[in-house]
Amino acid sequence: MSRRPLRIAIVGGGIGGLTAALSLRQAGFEADIYEQAPALTHIGGGINMGPNAARVLIRLGLGEGLLREGVRPASTHQRRWDDGRTLQRAPLNPQCEELYGAPHVTIHRADLLAVISSGLPPERIHLGHRLLGFSDKGGHVEAWFDNGVRIDADMLVGADGIHSAVRAILFGDEAPKFAGCVAYRGLVPVERLADLELGSQSWVGPGGHLVHYFVSRGELLNFVGWTEHDEWSREDWTDRATVARALAAFEGWHPQIRRIIGAADECFIWALFDRDPLPRWSVGRVTLLGDACHPMYPFMGQGAAQAIEDGAALAACLRAAGDADPAGALQHYERLRLPRVTRLQELSRANKIRFHMPDGLAQRARDAEWARMGDRGAHALRWLYEHAPAVIDTRPA
Repeated sequence: MSRRPLRIAIVGGGIGGLTAALSLRQAGFEADIYEQAPALTHIGGGINMGPNAARVLIRLGLGEGLLREGVRPASTHQRRWDDGRTLQRAPLNPQCEELYGAPHVTIHRADLLAVISSGLPPERIHLGHRLLGFSDKGGHVEAWFDNGVRIDADMLVGADGIHSAVRAILFGDEAPKFAGCVAYRGLVPVERLADLELGSQSWVGPGGHLVHYFVSRGELLNFVGWTEHDEWSREDWTDRATVARALAAFEGWHPQIRRIIGAADECFIWALFDRDPLPRWSVGRVTLLGDACHPMYPFMGQGAAQAIEDGAALAACLRAAGDADPAGALQHYERLRLPRVTRLQELSRANKIRFHMPDGLAQRARDAEWARMGDRGAHALRWLYEHAPAVIDTRPA
């Protein structure tokens, strides 16, 4: 008689949790998501997704929805904050597709959540479940929620974001640290900006930068403008800011920046919080993925992508181990993923400094470096984009 598949409970129904559930189910496991919100959230803005993450989603059978809802920008254009001078311009598509077997995609977070969740049976997504606690019993894990529900699973995965309840129970409840940046973000219907250059653009200047690109089947322009602040108390994607306040934050910047911000009906303000890299993610039959264990600044465009990679790598490690040693498989998953995400956390922090340099000698050296790189951007990131977590070496160390 065949054994039943391992049952895996995933706390958190964001991009990482949904991808993990789909990856695990396709690897032959039972996976259920427990999300505290009453509905899969539609808040948030755009996501700049590299081919490393797009390829995972395509292999999971989500390519049609991803390419329908997202946009494949032809190029990326790095510009100076005041006069708009080009600092670097590099092709993205179809070059990324040719080099890495998947495109670079820009997509609205709500559209991405809908695409990934479409691959899961609705009855496997349990909404309105806020985790209160869990107990690893050695051979299984018990968890309980604020609605009175108690569950039993073979393993538990915390995919519940930077304020992870699972992380707090495993390693202590230490508050995340304000990273010294806030972002003004908004969406603009493209008909208001009909003559805007296609592709993704990034504008860098003293103490801030702004990026904009198309999402929602090309119907909306997403912009996110970062400025530095000394202190902040909240971290919430739904905090509103006036368009006038966003314009004031980018006073003196290029007219195109101010035109884009001014075309928005509303703006939101989002403060960036951070945690130092963890030395470990797993204890017994419980592990973490995504922002729960490695939140990172968005300045490499890899936050969502690394959560997607986590889900695929977790499934690959568990499939390789079977049901013989689930805890050992989680340790192996952790060893495989930690060096890569730690490197990206460090690079993302470094890019905050690079993007926000005051005008001067260091800024001119940075601009010269970008100019030398020219149109080789996609080639320079080969180490990042060609990574394939679903086909990694899953042999135990």
